[in-house]
Formats: sequence, structure tokens, C-alpha cells
Amino acid sequence: MKDYRGVTVVMAGTGINLALGILYSWSVFKESIRNSIVAGGDAAFNWELASINDPYALACLVFAFTMIPAGRAQDRFGPRIAAFIGGVLVSMGFLLIAHSVDYWVWVIGFGGLVGAGLAFGYSAATPAALKWFPPNKSGLVAGIVVAGFGLAPAYIAPLASHLVGSQGLLQTMQAFGIAFLIVVSGLSMLLVLPPPGFKPAEFQSRRNGDKLKIRETFPHTDETPKTLLMKRQFWALWLLYFIGAGAGLMVIGSISGLAKLSMGEQAYLAVAILAIGNASGRVLAGMLSDKFGRRSVLAGVFLFQALLMFGAAYASQSSGALLVVLVATLIGFNYGANLAIFPSYAKDLWGMPHFGVNYGMLFTAWGVGGFVMIKLSEMLKAQSGSFTLSFLVAGGLLLTGLVLTLKLDDHKEAARTALRG
Repeated sequence: MKDYRGVTVVMAGTGINLALGILYSWSVFKESIRNSIVAGGDAAFNWELASINDPYALACLVFAFTMIPAGRAQDRFGPRIAAFIGGVLVSMGFLLIAHSVDYWVWVIGFGGLVGAGLAFGYSAATPAALKWFPPNKSGLVAGIVVAGFGLAPAYIAPLASHLVGSQGLLQTMQAFGIAFLIVVSGLSMLLVLPPPGFKPAEFQSRRNGDKLKIRETFPHTDETPKTLLMKRQFWALWLLYFIGAGAGLMVIGSISGLAKLSMGEQAYLAVAILAIGNASGRVLAGMLSDKFGRRSVLAGVFLFQALLMFGAAYASQSSGALLVVLVATLIGFNYGANLAIFPSYAKDLWGMPHFGVNYGMLFTAWGVGGFVMIKLSEMLKAQSGSFTLSFLVAGGLLLTGLVLTLKLDDHKEAARTALRG
């Protein structure tokens, strides 16, 4: 009888990420805050316009650095407990900001509590799913699980836009806080690990002989977090993650405002469409990296993303809604690809025993990249009045990353080369 427990874990992890991906809907919340600042009044958000992205930028940073203790908790106590803690923290953060328009309350609530909660939930979903499947499925499984995080704005953005319009921003935050506690904490109970000595059924298959030979030549590693920091390869991947994630988060955090110029009140649709590109990029890139190797696919992603950033510089000056949506979708696709390739790369190079902490350390690049690029983008926008310069800077960084990508090791490609030789 076929064992479907691994599929259940994948579905639960994807469901958790579908909730946690609310982070990518910040641009919808931001527009409501901006409108309140401009309108003024006693109950308005009395913030500086240049600081409007601060809760989102801090949430990215806290999310990334909390991935290290969250990953350690996942490795030590299991995914159920880690994901449950994540649901509670995110709920607390939303319930806190639901009762205040104060800048520091939002920085602590959204930037601190929500950011930390995202890390605990996110750190639990992917490792639990990966352990049920063989190495040649790592990219696909990781892509499916993290696709939930990317796809979330496709339903959260229109839902949030509707709720904010009908009930107000603070009431919407309260509704999300209650929903998170129920959904994330409930699904966390389905995140179970394989029993000791478990081997995926595909390991025993006699079909696809070449794949089995590649698997046999694939090095099995058990890199500890302490030794990882001494490796050049870790810092090369860290820098690449910083560039790829930072460029994508910069666009995601501003897409609603960019689309509003040409789409008006329907700007939330651009956020939803970008989310579809984000999610599909994770699944497709994961599959392609399983087949063609991590390095080759990552290089292609960086090249395409750089060209898109230069295209976005033009789109930011255009009034065409179709062009804005097209560029947003493709940038979302390439950004999403990073989130599937890097965890698979980490598993290939450093193994699974310490995956939670190891990937958590690598994931700090995602947060630092997002924090730096989001702040830089908002500062340049405040000074110049457009996003053009931000996109040009991001495009230049991505081209630099492309050169660095070509120097990476890739165990999958090396195994195939050895087999052909």
C-alpha cells in the first residue's frame, strides 16, 4: 500500500505558507497607511512618508535572522512545535497592530512579532516535507511548499483590499490575527517526520537506472553550522541570495503604488498577479534545477531578472497597465525561483541533519537584502519621485551576481559529468 504521509506533510506545509505569505501583501496595507497620512486627522497614521515601509523592511530582517533559532527549534523539537509557535507569534503581532496607529506599535507588532512568527512557521514547513522524498525530488518538493508563501497574495491582496475598504485597516488586521491562530496552529499538527530508518519508496526503484547511478555518486554531507561559516561557498551563496531576494522584495513592497498610477483602485490586482508569477517560479525553477542542476538554472534566473529590472525602469515611467502587470509577473516569477533553488542548493551542499540551522543562516541574506533594498528604494523614490534609479541599481547588482553564480560548485552537475565520463 502506498504511503501518502509525505504528501500530507507537503500539503500542510503549503497551507501554512499560504497563510504566512501575507508578508507580500504589505503594499496593499501601505497604500491605506499612506492615504491616512495624507488625509490627516486625530485618528490618522501620523508617520513620516519616508518611513512608511519600515515595518515591512524590519519584518523581512527579523524573519531572516529568526530563521536561525527557529531552524534550531525545528531540528531539536520537531516541525509541529516550531510551526505552532509561528502561528501564535503572527497572530499576536496582528492583534497588537489592530488597536493602534502608532508608528512604534506597528514596528514592534508587524516588524517584530509577525516577522519572528513567519520564521518559525516557514522554517518548519520545508524540512519536514523534504525528509519524506529522495534527493532527485528536492527541488520540486521545496518549490511546491514555498509556492504557498508566494501564492498567498493572489487571494490575500483582493481580500485585504475588500476588507480595508469595507471595515477599515485596523479591523482587517484583527480579522487576520484571529485567522492566523486558527489556520497555522491547526495545520502545524499535520507536520510529522518520517520514522527512524525511513527510506523513500523511490530509493528502492529499479527504473531510471541513470538517475539511480547519479544518486549513488551524489555526496552525502553533514555540515555543521560552525564549519559552514568558514566556507567560501557559503558566503558566495549568501551574497547571491542577498542580491536576488533584495531585488525581488524591492519590487514586491512597492508594486501596489507603482500599479496605482495606471490601474487606480484596481492596483491590488497587480499584487495578486505578481503572486501567481512568484508561486509558479518556485515550482518550475525547483523542477528545472532537479533536472539541469542548481547552478545553471540560478544563472539563467539572475540574467533574466537583471533584464527585467532594466525593463521595470522603463515601466515605472510608463502609464500602461498591461506593461506594469507583465513586468511585475515576470519579476515575481524570477524572485520566486530563488526561494526554491537556494534551499535545494543548501541541502545538496551541506546535507539534512543540520538543515534547519544551516538554511536559517543562509536565509539571513534574504532579510538583509530585503531590508537594504527596500529602504534604499524608498529613499531614492522620496528624492527622485520615481522608482527608475532603484531598478537600475538592482539590475546592475544582478549582473554582478550572474558572474559570481558561474563560479559556484554544483554536486548534481558534477555527478552527471562523472557518469557521462
